[in-house]
Amino acid sequence: MAIRQILRMGDPRLLQSSQPVTEFGSPFLQALVEDMVDTMNSVNGAGLAAPQIGFLQQVVIFGGGENPRYPDAEAVPFTVLINPTIKILSDSESSYWEGCLSIPGMRGLVSRPSHIEYSGFDQNGAPIVREAEGFHATVVQHECDHLQGILYPMKIKGMSQFGFEEELAHHLESIPVQ
Repeated sequence: MAIRQILRMGDPRLLQSSQPVTEFGSPFLQALVEDMVDTMNSVNGAGLAAPQIGFLQQVVIFGGGENPRYPDAEAVPFTVLINPTIKILSDSESSYWEGCLSIPGMRGLVSRPSHIEYSGFDQNGAPIVREAEGFHATVVQHECDHLQGILYPMKIKGMSQFGFEEELAHHLESIPVQ
């Protein structure tokens, strides 16, 4: 349908909580999801939340095939997830150098629960319940944070774990470069 402008950190809409979707299968929701997919794919995103394109609705998409922004990460199944909930299944955590389409060119080391169950609905209202671990779990949690107005730098333990991708790539072996 259309590639939308991605809001960048500093836009106050990214700090607002999103509203639940109440009407599944609507033309509006179908168009929103199509625009999100087009937008995410146009910039090699691993995921995108509706607030990132200015819609304060509880809609996230994530996954797909290989991603040049995360060349060493395992594949995450493409998913449209609406009105999501997350249940933590383990006390263990994983740390990844996260990036965000709303914070281009930057990465930060974020620790998150490594084993979760997520649930919600697809755009037609069909229920989704899945377990996820590792990078998959991180992507889901990152995108769902957007629905609560949370950006990944808010979860970084210290500014020494935040920087420009190009600089980090020169100094850290494990940082994926965009």
